[in-house]
Amino acid sequence: MKKFLVFTLLAVLLTLGFSFKAIMVTDTGGLGDKSFNDGTWAGIQRAAQELKVEAKVIMSQEQSDYIPNLTKAAEEVMKEKDGGIVFAVGFMMTDALMKVAQQYPTVYFAGIDIAFDKELPNVINFLFKEQESAFLVGYIAAAMTRTGKVGFIGGIPIPPVERFRYGYEAGIKAYQDLKGKKITVLRGYTNEFSDPKKGKDLANSQFSQGADIIFAAAGACGNGVIEAAKERSEKLAGKGYENIKKYALSGKPLYYAIGVDVDQDYMAPGVVLTSAMKGIDVAGYYGVKWAYTGQFKGGTKILGLKENGVRISELKYTKEIIDKLAPGVLKELDYLKQLVIEGKIVIPDSEDALKAFTVKGVKLPK
Repeated sequence: MKKFLVFTLLAVLLTLGFSFKAIMVTDTGGLGDKSFNDGTWAGIQRAAQELKVEAKVIMSQEQSDYIPNLTKAAEEVMKEKDGGIVFAVGFMMTDALMKVAQQYPTVYFAGIDIAFDKELPNVINFLFKEQESAFLVGYIAAAMTRTGKVGFIGGIPIPPVERFRYGYEAGIKAYQDLKGKKITVLRGYTNEFSDPKKGKDLANSQFSQGADIIFAAAGACGNGVIEAAKERSEKLAGKGYENIKKYALSGKPLYYAIGVDVDQDYMAPGVVLTSAMKGIDVAGYYGVKWAYTGQFKGGTKILGLKENGVRISELKYTKEIIDKLAPGVLKELDYLKQLVIEGKIVIPDSEDALKAFTVKGVKLPK
């Protein structure tokens, strides 16, 4: 009889499940950016499906939405029997998260690309060494450019965007130091993250000035950069991956984009040279899991190459092209990556550090 009661109770508990909710509040870029917000949401969804808990998104249309949206999310989580976690996605939400998190000390929060002057016990902030993945794509861009000019397009010049730029330019400087090749970097900013047309217009301007590769760290604006590179390359090679690949392998010059935050290579196969990725999906996943399992610990977590928190895409469509046009560069990249992991090369995270950066003492393997 006792066994029957135990099994019945377990069945009821399993049927009822846990009342836990994970809510993501987007920045103004919103879902559908194929980048920052989408990447974080993918990690949250993966954890929610694995743990069988509810996941929800609240979209922010403008910055004035941040505080009311975070407040609404916190109120929803407080109504859940087993609580939950609220995600604030993006540096621009820093002040809003600090304010709301202090008003709801019993609610767990996670900030993506957010840092506080003082830590809060109910907030875990995830930061990334964007400069380390950007260093790798910068080195590839330097090896692959045929014109000696490459571009960088940022969204708003906030710290995470600038860390991408510092790393990208450091990778280019490293290639110049080691190979003696002179490369010019064109820079531009869309001053927002949600308008692909602004990214496309700026990309076409840089391509017209002689750049043949552009790295965009600009959220959805970067989708326009990819579109611009794709259109220009298809005019030369014809439409479709096979035509792009054949044209590139013949040694003829094309226009390339470099993706950001998540693997964007699929968006224009053969045209997106590589992507500088960061583990926003990993942060989303573990934020939910730690809050659900009681392992949540407030503070800041900084993730880089050593922690596998940043990386580049697998080069599914472009590895053969890079190997043909820049022989040995991927082997060199593996060597330099290991030096970064070991702390023997420190990638700059400020303008002053970038100016002082050099790898002239490094000897590449033969």
